[in-house]
Amino acid sequence: MRPSIIILGAGLLGRLLAYSLAKKNYQVAVFEKSPLEHQQSAAYAAAAMLAPLAESVSCELPIVHMGFYSLTRWPTIIEELDSNIFFQHNGSLIIWHQQDASVARHFHTQLHQVEQHLDQQYARSVHLDTLALKNLEPNLSPAFAEGIYLPNEGQLDNRALLDSLLKKGLELGVTYNWQSAKNPSDFPTRSQTWILDCRGLGSRPQWQALRGVRGEVIRVFAPEVQLQRPTRLMHPKYPIYIAPKKDHIYVIGATEIESEDQSAISVRSTLELLSAAYTIHSGFAEARMLEANAQCRPTLANNSPAIQYLNDQTLQINGLYRHGYLIAPAIVDATIELIETGTSHTACNLAIQIQENHANID
Repeated sequence: MRPSIIILGAGLLGRLLAYSLAKKNYQVAVFEKSPLEHQQSAAYAAAAMLAPLAESVSCELPIVHMGFYSLTRWPTIIEELDSNIFFQHNGSLIIWHQQDASVARHFHTQLHQVEQHLDQQYARSVHLDTLALKNLEPNLSPAFAEGIYLPNEGQLDNRALLDSLLKKGLELGVTYNWQSAKNPSDFPTRSQTWILDCRGLGSRPQWQALRGVRGEVIRVFAPEVQLQRPTRLMHPKYPIYIAPKKDHIYVIGATEIESEDQSAISVRSTLELLSAAYTIHSGFAEARMLEANAQCRPTLANNSPAIQYLNDQTLQINGLYRHGYLIAPAIVDATIELIETGTSHTACNLAIQIQENHANID
């Protein structure tokens, strides 16, 4: 008899775990503190870019390996859920203004250093001159004279994915309990029950190393813009990205602030993000603002995720930081292996941290 599963949190990890376990005939119940219609989570606001190489210069190497692993898993998952979910594997583009050329050169140097540690099929960054850049993205502002193309990257429609994970999970018998805030200690220890804590910052009473990092994202409708792939603008403080979605929707982000302030997006961030978008394509001047979101991403000390045992059958899965969609399939596969076998080849191969926590779980 398979053990039953209790999942705390109905964000990306919670929904993907619930669906994946229900598909394997586990009995799954999910408890979420927010109502069903709540749309302010980090998973809902995210751009959902799958860009392991672009992220590699500012993250640990295991994140890059998890990202490429997950890029191979997402098409299968999406096909099972709903083949109409927007999934793009068309690469990503790095560009810069001339005054920031030194920032771009430093980025490219770091990129080459990372590529030396990767399989040759993934380690491919292509420098573009003016003509090559124009051919790849004809609608870019002519102010950009060169760029870097990363062909092995992608993105997906996070909101359609979240909806489909919920729908398919319900069809498979997953029980969702909304407005039901729970802690691991709210459930008695039973030999045939696993508790999976995926509450993000809500898990901090049991995992005090967690902290929040604020990110701000804007969504616009821009029918005059025709970008074909996620584009990152090199910036002295942080890379600003524009991710094109279906129906002329663009996600512009993302600030990265060491703060747990979850109030509305600031005027400064709004001006910086929109000004950067306008320099990439003048058509953003006539775009229509749809949303401006600010969220805190759950983060651990090294900005890398970890799976932590609270006891023999209680796991916390946390610290995905800004890499949620990039690495979620790898984390979920490793978690399921731990439940079924007590060990995980995926975690070993990808250097996913698995650790013990002897803290009081009350």
